[in-house]
Amino acid sequence: MTITIKTEHDIAKMRVACRLASEVLDYITPLVKPGITTGELDRLCHEYMINEQHTVPAPLNYQPPGYPPYPKATCISVNDVICHGIPGDKQLKNGDTLNIDITVIKEGYFGDTSRMFIVGEGSILAKRLVQVTYECMWLGIEQVQPGAHLGDIGHAIQRHAEAHGYSVVREYCGHGIGTVFHEDPQILHYGRPGTGVQIQPGMIFTVEPMINAGRRDIRTMPDQWTVKTRDRSLSAQWEHTVLVTQTGYEVLTVSAGTPAKPTIAVTA
Repeated sequence: MTITIKTEHDIAKMRVACRLASEVLDYITPLVKPGITTGELDRLCHEYMINEQHTVPAPLNYQPPGYPPYPKATCISVNDVICHGIPGDKQLKNGDTLNIDITVIKEGYFGDTSRMFIVGEGSILAKRLVQVTYECMWLGIEQVQPGAHLGDIGHAIQRHAEAHGYSVVREYCGHGIGTVFHEDPQILHYGRPGTGVQIQPGMIFTVEPMINAGRRDIRTMPDQWTVKTRDRSLSAQWEHTVLVTQTGYEVLTVSAGTPAKPTIAVTA
């Protein structure tokens, strides 16, 4: 495992890229409403990145080994889609939940973030899942400090999710990020405290738990990208990119419209 410790130059560039990624979500938030298609949301985000920010959408044509090129500028995952939902002709309807995942490249540096949205008036179940998943992300982030371990992050997330009767997807995880989209270390969203790599100042990685209302089992669609819950239960995800500082953490994916840090009642 090769973990890149970022320089002050890297960190300054990452602050810019991450803020820009978050600003795409600010821009698209008022446009998430019944009747719009996920493809139209993707088109609007893509044009905003290219024309307004002069950034590059990292997912477009991204092709890990064994996968076809990803065909869109964003990932938009609706209802039982866990991650990597490909935007298309699906019209949003009242009560839908969706995750919009944005990664931009600015001057060679990647900024990566996602938010959940509820279209119109969501169900109590949907609102609860989205809120608890947000709390899970933040509980994970709050473990980040020099000398802690990556397992501390996963344990905090898993404990909170399971205390509310939810499950944690294990096939996908957070990741180091900088001038490479996905790099070491992997940030699991489950685990045991005190295990895994020790956290050091200068690391930058994402915390992006995927939490299912039902079981954690997944199924991958024929497009090889779209991942759904096997039991068709709702799934939710939030994502921030985090810098490890000398004394704790700094969330880099912040902008004017970033939702506030929650007040969390942790279940013992």
